[in-house]
Amino acid sequence: MIEGQESFGKATRLTYGMIGGGLGAFIGDVHRKAIAMDGMARLTAGCFSQSFENTKKTGEAWGVDSSRLYMTPADMLTAEAKRPDKLDFVLIVAPNDIHYPIARQAVESGLHVVCDKPLTTSCRDAEELGRLVKAKGNLFCVTYTYTGYPIVKHMRDMVKNGEIGDIRFVTGEYAQEWLATLLELTGQKQAAWRTDPKRAGVSNCVGDIGSHIENMISYITGLEIESLLARLDHFGAGRVLDDNASILLNYKGGARGVYWSSQIAVGQDNGFRIRVYGTKAGLEWHQENPNYVRVSYIDKPTETISRGRDKLYPRAQSLSRIPAGHPEGYFEAFANIYSTFLTTLNKVKNKEPLTADDADYPGVEDGIRGVRFIEKCVESSEKGAVWVNF
Repeated sequence: MIEGQESFGKATRLTYGMIGGGLGAFIGDVHRKAIAMDGMARLTAGCFSQSFENTKKTGEAWGVDSSRLYMTPADMLTAEAKRPDKLDFVLIVAPNDIHYPIARQAVESGLHVVCDKPLTTSCRDAEELGRLVKAKGNLFCVTYTYTGYPIVKHMRDMVKNGEIGDIRFVTGEYAQEWLATLLELTGQKQAAWRTDPKRAGVSNCVGDIGSHIENMISYITGLEIESLLARLDHFGAGRVLDDNASILLNYKGGARGVYWSSQIAVGQDNGFRIRVYGTKAGLEWHQENPNYVRVSYIDKPTETISRGRDKLYPRAQSLSRIPAGHPEGYFEAFANIYSTFLTTLNKVKNKEPLTADDADYPGVEDGIRGVRFIEKCVESSEKGAVWVNF
């Protein structure tokens, strides 16, 4: 049985402002609670909704001073950038279509940024944002949540250290049922904007959950996509954007892969699964049971590695929070991404040297690659499910 992870309380408490995620939204509250878990940052300003009434109610509920509640994101960024006690970073949890203009203004204002995925709705905007971040020297995190699980980090180090041999084949599956009916016609806000190309961009299913598969496979294996073939389906009557996707992939170096993402898979809650097969061993991980990885070897019995019970590689071990048998899940994975980003931000503020582990959060380059993946899947499907170069 392990001890809990070290406290992060020695670092200076940072301040942040949130754009989007007001009362009634799901993901904003998840971010807020994940940040609060380690006490490293305090919510200080917000434009939580297009409705200023919602913003005011959210600010009151979350203890934000009314003088730092704003009508529009642009108002917030302009005002906060001029303050002597300006924010340390901005958190963007609004719908996809406004990620780019908000992030761009924040970076130009000298603010560090955390942005929900996908980074933008077009590769052109993503690449432009990447160039701006590099020129300004800002820290930029894109919240691909699932890389925050300790077992996922252990899997990455197993691959990196040659424990599974040369990778031959990978599979990623992310299945949900939440859009099996035309939920967007019932007034459900999440369904309404995610199925609207003006808000979500060129893809719904691949953009929302298929992009998580791409990010996880890249993180764990280091594989680089060479080409892909995608078929995007629209099973919901009248839907313009995809709700199911089947994708074949070729990687540089010869490995192959298959991804399936679906929002119409009846009976599936949040069925995210990753399998990696090498010349020595295979790895299997399920997000709904995230504290364990199944390792199958060619020349010895299969084993299950337990977060909490078994000794992990140092980076994974450092992010394991509670003893064996006490499940760590979604909030803790989010909190691990934030603890890494905020530790790095504190070091940058204090002009302290950075380590390799300080960069272990999804950055703007991960966001750019994710947007390219979405666009290439759409391109392949629209051309009749043909191979396209990545």
